[in-house]
Amino acid sequence: MALISKKFLTEISKERASIHGVVKATYSGFEVAGQKYFQIDTYGNKARQNKDTISQSLQLDRETAEYLIKLLTNHFDL
Repeated sequence: MALISKKFLTEISKERASIHGVVKATYSGFEVAGQKYFQIDTYGNKARQNKDTISQSLQLDRETAEYLIKLLTNHFDL
């Protein structure tokens, strides 16, 4: 599990890029000590032994979510 923070989110250039396989994902929103968070959980691919076990979890706070929205808007020309 990882909480992504805007201050540690930096751009890098990839020499080689590849598309990953599609996996099941779920999301949830929750609040802790008055702070809101958004979490995305991904699950193992079909070849994995425990398909319904969470593989990765990414959490965003409000500041990072706002920053990510700006990055995505610029990247995809939304």
